Amino acid sequence: MRRTLIFKTFEMTPEYIQMAAGAIGQGAVAVLPTDTVYGIGTGAFCEPSIAEIYRLKERPTNSPLQILTGCTEQARRVAAFSAEAEKLAAAYWPGALTAVLPPTEQGKPLTRGFAGLGIRVPGNEFLVDLLSNMQTPLACTSANLHGQPVLTDEQTILQTFDGKVDFIFLGGTLSPTASSVVDLTGKEPVLLREGAISRTALEQILGKRLQTK
Repeated sequence: MRRTLIFKTFEMTPEYIQMAAGAIGQGAVAVLPTDTVYGIGTGAFCEPSIAEIYRLKERPTNSPLQILTGCTEQARRVAAFSAEAEKLAAAYWPGALTAVLPPTEQGKPLTRGFAGLGIRVPGNEFLVDLLSNMQTPLACTSANLHGQPVLTDEQTILQTFDGKVDFIFLGGTLSPTASSVVDLTGKEPVLLREGAISRTALEQILGKRLQTK
């Protein structure tokens, strides 16, 4: 078992956040709250740690991880934004929207063979603060075994991950609703998952109907 450092998010000082951001950016694996469910993540360019997340979750490697950043400007460094992507980001970031976008040159290593990057600026204040202190995006996915129910409470998080990751940040009981996912890599936007943001709301911002797969 590894030693897991456990913190309540409200106890985190700026110094602790900066320390944790540096460690995670260099490959420490962390379980942390988002504005939807608890996630597990690490520095987006840290291949051994990303492989460890797949192992811990028993997640197939053909299921990509999401990329989280602290602001839209950070997201633009690794993902190419169309006019439609800019509209959705302006309306719903920070928040529960994941946009699948083509990578920039800097972001190409993060696609890991997929056509685009699923990227999001989350609405959780602690997480945005952490991400803003990182020198790299966060590769993240829900903190649960693949195919099992998402984890939203502190007790279950501790039972599942204490001794298996480097950090656990406890942020109370979270919403079980996942983000909505829109694929913007093609000619027309495609709704891959209707989550916290409704299809109707997304279509109102885009001014057009979303395709579905």
